[in-house]
Amino acid sequence: MSVEVVTFGCRLNTAESGTLRRQAEAAGLENTVIFNSCAVTAEAVAQARQTIRRVKRERPEAKIVVTGCAAQTEPATFSAMPEVDRVIGNTFKTSPENWIEVKQAFDFGVSAEEKVRAGDLESMRETALHLAEGFEGRTRAFVQVQNGCDHRCTFCIIPYGRGPSRSVPAGDVVAQVRRLVEHEYREVVLTGVDLTAWGAGLPGRPRLGALVRAILKHVPELPRLRLSSIDSVEADSDLLKAFAEEERLMPHLHLSLQAGDDLILKRMKRRHSRAQSIAFCEEMRRLRPDIVFGADIIAGFPTETEAQFRNSLSLVDDCGLTFLHVFPFSARKGTPAAKMPQLGREIAKERARRLREKGENALRRHLGSRVGGKLRVLVERNHARCEDFTEVKLARDMEAGTIANLTMAGHDGKRLLAA
Repeated sequence: MSVEVVTFGCRLNTAESGTLRRQAEAAGLENTVIFNSCAVTAEAVAQARQTIRRVKRERPEAKIVVTGCAAQTEPATFSAMPEVDRVIGNTFKTSPENWIEVKQAFDFGVSAEEKVRAGDLESMRETALHLAEGFEGRTRAFVQVQNGCDHRCTFCIIPYGRGPSRSVPAGDVVAQVRRLVEHEYREVVLTGVDLTAWGAGLPGRPRLGALVRAILKHVPELPRLRLSSIDSVEADSDLLKAFAEEERLMPHLHLSLQAGDDLILKRMKRRHSRAQSIAFCEEMRRLRPDIVFGADIIAGFPTETEAQFRNSLSLVDDCGLTFLHVFPFSARKGTPAAKMPQLGREIAKERARRLREKGENALRRHLGSRVGGKLRVLVERNHARCEDFTEVKLARDMEAGTIANLTMAGHDGKRLLAA
């Protein structure tokens, strides 16, 4: 075994993990496990710690390197673990020189003082293109076009782990996408911490819609372009028009909604209202009737009453959400929400359970509506994805990368079953 990367958290981490592995291998590291951590909840940090301990028990000779957002926001947590040999913050993790230094440190021994290398994210102003790619079965490529966030939602630790917003220039993104298509990737997913903030620091302050248009215009051979999570209030008019006019832009959006009650949204320091979320989904359906929505929603935010939670619960129906990503509120040290009156863990978990149940019912309704239809899918390793991101279990082996029209014979409550 040379280098293995264990990835936690978001698609941006997934996108970066391939780069970490290649750079670490190029530096000559061997028998090394890199943990690309997530800091979005306390549970994510705990999961990383548990996995590190388990891997070290199973492979005591392996070197353990921890990087990612949790390594950046709480390096002491990981440096105190005897299983961990090195802690690398997000400032350095995608630098080839960093992995050369790690190799040298392992060759000559790591002192306690050298164990942590975090750095100041606030000084970062560029997103290097070589960070940008992560691959899924040589069918889908994740292209990081933006990193960091300039907003300060009261619950969120991620800006402290990723730094200020910065964007990859459009020309570089187009060139990257063209290269991926030349290597036979069939779908490209644009990713970022605050994807709809793309372009704010670039000359002329272009918007995400312009980037989408440029990719589709200049890489006509690309069959499918998809967006990862967006902030609907930042979506520009050209982006909305692109969904209406560009068939190669996939009819799926994952929305950063977080709550369905206006007072809770205000206490979260979000920049949209409940009515704006509903209006956005209605407008997108008018423009693209086949569009399907996912969403992030937090259950049990500080001060949330039962009535306010029910507003989040009903948002699933009012927005017509299908794929829910539910978080029971987790207080992150250093965030304003951690200082607000807390509801207690059990209340947050119980509300998250109800919200997930609501989401499961919505998914089953969506799946049922697709049974009997013929849908266009992209075959991945052992399953396929519809254009609206619905997962499909294949009835027979098909070559990864194949785009085919398949009839849906049924569903199992989580995915469609192809005939």
